[in-house]
Amino acid sequence: MPNDSRPARRARRPAAHAPERKPIPDPGLHFGATAAYEPVPRECIGQLVEGALTLMRDCGVAFDPDTPELKLFRDAHCDVATDGTVRFPAQLVRDALASTAKSVKLWDRTARRYIELDDRHTWFIPGMTCIKIFDAETGEPRPSDGDDLARVTRVADALPNMDAVCVAVKNVARSDIHGEIEEFAIMAANTTKPLEYLCEYAESLDPVLEMAAAIRGGASALFEKPYFLQIITPLPLNYPRSHVEQLVKCVRAGVPVSVGTLPIGGASTPITTAGCIVNSLATDFAGMVLAQLVRRGSFCIGSSDVSFMEPATGGIGNLAQASLADMLMCQVRRHLGLPSFTGIGGQGAARRFNQDAVAEICLGMMQAFYSRPATLDYLGSLDQGLTFSLHALCLCDDLAALLRTLWQGLTIDADSIGLDLAREVGARGNYLGHPHTAAHCREHLWESRYFGARLPVSTGALVDEELLARIDADVRALSSHRPEPLDSALEARLRVIREEFAACHRPPA
Repeated sequence: MPNDSRPARRARRPAAHAPERKPIPDPGLHFGATAAYEPVPRECIGQLVEGALTLMRDCGVAFDPDTPELKLFRDAHCDVATDGTVRFPAQLVRDALASTAKSVKLWDRTARRYIELDDRHTWFIPGMTCIKIFDAETGEPRPSDGDDLARVTRVADALPNMDAVCVAVKNVARSDIHGEIEEFAIMAANTTKPLEYLCEYAESLDPVLEMAAAIRGGASALFEKPYFLQIITPLPLNYPRSHVEQLVKCVRAGVPVSVGTLPIGGASTPITTAGCIVNSLATDFAGMVLAQLVRRGSFCIGSSDVSFMEPATGGIGNLAQASLADMLMCQVRRHLGLPSFTGIGGQGAARRFNQDAVAEICLGMMQAFYSRPATLDYLGSLDQGLTFSLHALCLCDDLAALLRTLWQGLTIDADSIGLDLAREVGARGNYLGHPHTAAHCREHLWESRYFGARLPVSTGALVDEELLARIDADVRALSSHRPEPLDSALEARLRVIREEFAACHRPPA
């Protein structure tokens, strides 16, 4: 496979016209037919949870001292220091974990379809917040802009296994409050699928909530059928006021929240897997406690995504440790009945979509078969999360179809064992023309967009064409996709909301 991120174009049948897939009932379901992998004995999970509770009680979690919500912690009998450090009684945390909503339905723009965020489903989402993208013509990385976010969103809308859309790339030239608001509007205009949203400024949420309510038909309708999941990313054991404000606004509006840190073991947390996870859980639990103090029964789930320092270079690496930690975090959250927004599959450290990237993506996506996270929302992200690749996203979509085929499991019964059939055919017969073969021949078949009906691709039209060329043709075909447009009156209303906000708020210096 060539190292260039865009090969020369070759005439071929676009992979976008691959055979139509047989619909899978409840396609996101990973639960039941096969069991998730548990990397540690179940009795060890309690040690990790108790470790997090002890850390919250003895060390505490830092909040800005001028945060108004500190009063909620004082009223709940937390020890609140003058510098804003909050020490949590263990029973308060346990009560919050018990009252937290364990699932939520995230509805699409039309309010007709939804995905259920829980510990029984896995959903695939492109992202997240890359600041560069591989140029469609040159294949070289460059700063991303609003047009790039629109294109990625349209391709994700077209891909059958992308279940929602996140802010995959930033509008780098406008990295301010108004740019963040525009990102939400771009996603809403270019897909009907549910959204994940994240922002740096709490002020950005006000017009975003107003736009989401306009799309849904009112604030109460948005509360009843939430349109987006808000992602909040504090530092380990440290909540700035802006993140607290985001959490409170969303919880009151009925918008589900994912709150979690991005620790680096050996730098911002202990380098050991257990130590890193305990610090991450403590950070998660603090946000979940706050959400329950604001509105009991709200959906605010911890989502810390652990990573580790590579001792040889000081960079983020250590694939094996990160994979084990991801599986362990999913095991902890399943133990608590919570969804795990920690899937690391679909991303890579490779700087281009090349052999290294394909290996990383395949390893990470197949690991998700065992870990079963609620979301994999870094799909298409390369170069340590800096650069987005549509080619990588399309490969992830294809592998998502493979995972969903595997998660169906197998049915073992008299018909599948086929003893009566064997007696009928006899020792010297064959099954080629038997109706039983015709009835079952397409079960558990991965109808790949890029690999054909056979693996490895050893015969047929695809044999002389590199994987990169197959995907490149599909990216070009999918880029012309246009989703169901916004109603013109609604589009005008969203524009007015942004204009009114812009008239009253100037970007920070």
